Amino acid sequence: MSIILKPIITEKVTKEGELSNRYGFVVDKKANKVEIKKAVEQMFSVNVVAINTMNVRPDRSVKYTKSGIISAKTNAIKKAIVQLKEGETIDFFNNN
Repeated sequence: MSIILKPIITEKVTKEGELSNRYGFVVDKKANKVEIKKAVEQMFSVNVVAINTMNVRPDRSVKYTKSGIISAKTNAIKKAIVQLKEGETIDFFNNN
């Protein structure tokens, strides 16, 4: 089971990475902060200073079509915002 599922690459998280050395990841829903810290340090060879986690609820939508009402929802995810030690970075765009 992989703890880190994928990085979050949005304008807001990219700006946080440039300004305050913080990076976002989508993580396993059952992972805690200690497991996330170990996984990030092992995967990217960096030192983690702080971690903030959040559970994101599923978005629900209703669509009215010719065949009737269709309800849908997205999956619930857990996000982790990881702050690295000063001077260290993670580069998602270069394959090292």
